[in-house]
Amino acid sequence: MAFPKWERKARIFLCIFGLFLSVYALHVELSRERNPDYRALCDLGESVSCSKVFTSRWGRGFGLLQFVVAQDSPLNQPNSVLGIIFYSLQMGLGLSVSKKAALFLVFSSWVSVAGSIYLASILAFVLGDFCMVCVSTYVVNFALLFTNVKRRTAIEGMKEKAG
Repeated sequence: MAFPKWERKARIFLCIFGLFLSVYALHVELSRERNPDYRALCDLGESVSCSKVFTSRWGRGFGLLQFVVAQDSPLNQPNSVLGIIFYSLQMGLGLSVSKKAALFLVFSSWVSVAGSIYLASILAFVLGDFCMVCVSTYVVNFALLFTNVKRRTAIEGMKEKAG
């Protein structure tokens, strides 16, 4: 069994799009911190505001790290920085044919999907907001999980044929 033909192109597209969304989210957060009157392109109204979400307590360390480390700790990074790291790893490890890399890609995708579900529930039920950038990253994370599961299945099939 070979890799699905679409897998490489899908991974590149999803990772580049995820990186773009994460860099944009970081830009919005930093711009808003410097200028509280900054209005992002994704701020369409009172209940459709990505800058409101990014600058909330859940916009850093998933809103959880501040209970473990100080709020201004270098460990309590914006979620967008975690996204930049995640999508970079997904892109880089996606070039490997290693079974361990495939397993890590699937595991990290499950973690990202769990984080997406958690943040989506915060978005809907706590903040009462709609964030287009956030929802787009959730879609990218689910699509990467699907892509990574297909890749892992293909790698396991290749290893079984070879062994």
